[in-house]
Amino acid sequence: MGKRSSIISSLRDVAFDLSQAELPDLASMGREIGRLLHSRHDEVIASLGGLRERRRGFERWMLAERSKPPVSVLVMAWPPGYTTPVHDHGGLWGLEATIAGALEVESFDKGDDEHSLRSSGRTWLGPGDATWFDSTEVHAHRCRNLSRHDTALTLHVYGGDLAQYLAYEQPGPSEHWIARPRQSIIAGRLTA
Repeated sequence: MGKRSSIISSLRDVAFDLSQAELPDLASMGREIGRLLHSRHDEVIASLGGLRERRRGFERWMLAERSKPPVSVLVMAWPPGYTTPVHDHGGLWGLEATIAGALEVESFDKGDDEHSLRSSGRTWLGPGDATWFDSTEVHAHRCRNLSRHDTALTLHVYGGDLAQYLAYEQPGPSEHWIARPRQSIIAGRLTA
């Protein structure tokens, strides 16, 4: 994908500026990213709208990454009705903000072992809304594009490289979950 607008650079800069601490203030980052997404919505859509038209399934696009302190910024495209498996984030902190469309995020708490998960609530995100989680081994979630017709876009900021994570499956009606290692696949790089 080609050169992006200044709004994409601004989103990257906010993510980098507000993640200088080991444990950044994710509420402040969410407010600032949300403010940019609301106030410059048309510019964001003009810049990233091509990702909504691709229709190639769920895709992760790398926008920027930094090694010290470690941060990665991604844009994700969610096909209509797409749902992720329940998954963790490899112990990283993270922030997810909706650019276009609507997402449901169902959070889970891991039990004492990786075989028990308990739903701990749902959040619904529209354009400019954000949710976040601290760096912990007990958080997992499942995300779903609420539209049956439109691709959703989201911006993700992680406290490092989310190259590997665990996805959880329930093989039957029991409360038992099976954790399977997964690798993040990046569709390409966006330039800010």
